[in-house]
Amino acid sequence: MKLTAERDGPIIRRHALTTRLTHWLWVICLFFLLLSGLQIFMARPDLYIGQQSGFAFDNSILSIGAGYQNGELVGVTRLFGSSFDTTGWLGAIGNAGTLQPQTFPSWLTVPSYRDLATGRVVHFFFAWVLVGTLLLWLVGSLINRHLSRDILPRGRDVAALPSDVADHARLRLHHRRTYGPLQKLSYFGVLFVALPLMIATGLTMSPGMNAWAPWTLDLFGGRQTARTIHFTVMLLLVLFVAVHIAMVLLAGPFNELRSMVTGRMRVDREEDAA
Repeated sequence: MKLTAERDGPIIRRHALTTRLTHWLWVICLFFLLLSGLQIFMARPDLYIGQQSGFAFDNSILSIGAGYQNGELVGVTRLFGSSFDTTGWLGAIGNAGTLQPQTFPSWLTVPSYRDLATGRVVHFFFAWVLVGTLLLWLVGSLINRHLSRDILPRGRDVAALPSDVADHARLRLHHRRTYGPLQKLSYFGVLFVALPLMIATGLTMSPGMNAWAPWTLDLFGGRQTARTIHFTVMLLLVLFVAVHIAMVLLAGPFNELRSMVTGRMRVDREEDAA
């Protein structure tokens, strides 16, 4: 199957320095935010909807824990009232050949051992770096027109979306001078919906923020609901990153990585004629 169009077109300047710099800063931030966030989550591996949580409330939608079945330790994950055996993956993790009650494997958290305080320090540090990077990207993209040219979807992008989705489904990946419709909508969703929502829900979980702006609790339906939204958006970002990496590999990793390192990229031959 042909993955891309002919690639012997010209090499063009695709990404400005600001775009490349913020891209790699986001990679670092999201990596440490994910692993430190899971460290924090282990302190209370449950998700709720509403203002409150605890044994007196029946509002849990996710719970990761361990129990005993026939005298053996097993990992049990409950999701919307259904229970799943997740031994070895979640709840009960193998350590030196012995199962231990542990929410996540050690390699999936920062630090690798149980240390809530350090996890919070790492998480908050990279959270503010992420905020600063997002602001830097926004200012830079307004100046170099990356936002208006490549990110903001237009009517023609919406109209061309079905054919672009079909091309991706058939692995017909193009190298254009600007982003395609699916890229625009995906990046717009991440930059203007997912990341701001992560930041807002993260702030809503802060007691200091609640005291300064108590309306945030009403906006998200309570601290526990904000925490659930925060966790859900994290999963969506992980999915986005996984698909993004897959597309880079399928489209030609050398050309794609060069565009984010040097700013230069070889486009399809028909792009030269356009």
